[in-house]
Amino acid sequence: MPTGVAMRDPRTQLFDAAERILLRDGPNALTSRAVTTEAGCAKGVLHRHFADFDAFLAELVLGRIHRLEDRSAALRASAGTGTVPGNLTAALTDLFDPVATAVVSLVISRNELRTRLRAAGSTGIPLMGEAATMLASYLAAERDLGRLKPDTDVDVLAPTLLGAAHLLYADREAGRPDAEAVRSMVTTVVAGAVPRTG
Repeated sequence: MPTGVAMRDPRTQLFDAAERILLRDGPNALTSRAVTTEAGCAKGVLHRHFADFDAFLAELVLGRIHRLEDRSAALRASAGTGTVPGNLTAALTDLFDPVATAVVSLVISRNELRTRLRAAGSTGIPLMGEAATMLASYLAAERDLGRLKPDTDVDVLAPTLLGAAHLLYADREAGRPDAEAVRSMVTTVVAGAVPRTG
């Protein structure tokens, strides 16, 4: 509903509104009208800044993908510190925040959105593909440090961890898993790659 008051940063306000809808109502409730209503602006505001609704959604997801770059650097820098399961548990818990979990569902459900994200350079399931690359890079660093077995196939282990974590986080009705459930899953998945001590 238009208020007659100029929006300071309409793009950010629209993205924030979309994230609130994703959190509250899920991906199926995300429409251009729902976003502009949530943002308190006229529908035309969205179309003034984006070619169409899928272009808006693509930028929303690409923003999430770009945030992974900083997370990836921090995770890789943690190699050699703490424990491998501990670092992975923290990374997956951070990765699957409630908005990101809803964004993954959104990407899976919208063919045109996936097409646009792939045209922008994303591969596989956008966001999940970049997350798998982040995990593989970290696992490779740990393997190089001898904290994983030399024959560990990080390109298989990373998506295995990601898929198992997604299953834990995907059920909106059940709520978020606790840290112990995530740690238990991670410990089980990486058990064969961690060298025995003693």
